[in-house]
Amino acid sequence: MKRAVKRPTSAMGSIRIIGGRWRGRKLPVLDVEGLRPTTDRTKETLFNWLAAHTADSRCLDAFAGSGGLGFEALSRFADSVTFVEKDRQAAELLTKNIQLVGAQNQAKVINTSLQVFLAQCQQGFDLVFLDPPFHHNLLVEVIPLLTQYKLLNPAALIYVEAELEATLPVPDSWQQLKHKQTKQVSYQLFQYLG
Repeated sequence: MKRAVKRPTSAMGSIRIIGGRWRGRKLPVLDVEGLRPTTDRTKETLFNWLAAHTADSRCLDAFAGSGGLGFEALSRFADSVTFVEKDRQAAELLTKNIQLVGAQNQAKVINTSLQVFLAQCQQGFDLVFLDPPFHHNLLVEVIPLLTQYKLLNPAALIYVEAELEATLPVPDSWQQLKHKQTKQVSYQLFQYLG
């Protein structure tokens, strides 16, 4: 009798935490369409920008995917991170990785679309990571919701990573602090002035 071979639904890769208490630690990630972990070089630049702001912050890792930005923030002593991820398998792996690093008291995973989460959210954030799948025009939908639903704490920082041609509906209440780009990717840091 032939046995059915159970094939993995998605291949596995890994991300590396580049700084803080878990520096050098690798966490497994799924190879899912649209999931594009932020490169180590970009993370290093971003967290240099955020050096004085990460500890004790309440963070939102929107479009969490691999969770690379949220785990980096936790490693650097963020108070809490909320990971929002629509893909069920990616969300389950985020939950396992939270347990792997022992951050159950500081992190939670919400398995839904970001738009649904923002409409129901009852807390404000000090630090927001917006790194959606490219070429889906998602930033146009979600950027206005952060201010509409009053989810940004005073002086909150918002990191936005997008394809170069992406449309960013930046509100008047956001001031650009930093900006860099590569041949394909633009990444920016804003501060909420409201």
